[in-house]
Amino acid sequence: MNQSKITVRYAKALFLTSKEKGLLEKVYSDVFSLYEIFRTVKEINLLYNDPVIKTSQKIKITERVFSNSVNKLVFDFLKLIITNKRESHILDIIRNFIDLYKKEKNIKTAYLSTSGIVDQEIIKELTENIKKALNSEIELHHKTDEEIIGGFVLKIEGSQYDASVATRLKILKRELINTTFETKLPKIEN
Repeated sequence: MNQSKITVRYAKALFLTSKEKGLLEKVYSDVFSLYEIFRTVKEINLLYNDPVIKTSQKIKITERVFSNSVNKLVFDFLKLIITNKRESHILDIIRNFIDLYKKEKNIKTAYLSTSGIVDQEIIKELTENIKKALNSEIELHHKTDEEIIGGFVLKIEGSQYDASVATRLKILKRELINTTFETKLPKIEN
């Protein structure tokens, strides 16, 4: 079976079950915490992807690490993934669950890159403006990127608005290179 189909099916199963049981918010919170763990702790990915470590050992480790920190539904779901030998897909399953949740709650993710630190009031105002324009909740992620020199780059679900100085300079450079200069040389008469 296609890996993406596997991850979508598992994510959808958890999503529908948590919604049916009225636990969607709690499950999302736990799944998002797991996402941060699996995304940042390389050792946990190595552990779950190691074919030498037995399934029973992985379940024991999962019990020690997660049994008291996540909802029982999420914990049982993790055990199911491991039992079915799908642990190499955990991060993708989690990503798909988060996408399903955001779609359900009409949450769009925006990425703002600026050359320097931006005041929180400006970020809040920008978030509100995007929220109104798109008629949805906005999850804004901000990072600084000195390479853009000044201005900003805003990405929202496949669309990008680039108002950076670096891009403006590249455009200007391209226009200057493509411009032909006509020079007038004096005519020489014999």
